[in-house]
Amino acid sequence: MSDTNSRPELPDHLSIDARSPFYVAAVFEHDIGIRFNGKERHDVEEYCISEGWVKVPSGKTLDRKGNPLLLKLKGKVEAYYV
Repeated sequence: MSDTNSRPELPDHLSIDARSPFYVAAVFEHDIGIRFNGKERHDVEEYCISEGWVKVPSGKTLDRKGNPLLLKLKGKVEAYYV
């Protein structure tokens, strides 16, 4: 495929929250997959490959600002383009 060359490199730390300093809009123009401890995860809000963690929402629980309450899970993280 010719579009693989136009994809930006996946960062070490990435967040889907546009207010975060780790948000990169160019990356979200493509589909991204996250593999955590060998299993596909579709609910990841933020990840860091070098530190080995992902943040996922904790059910329907909200923080005081109305955002989902996030849990940090530690393990092996792999990010890739789908």
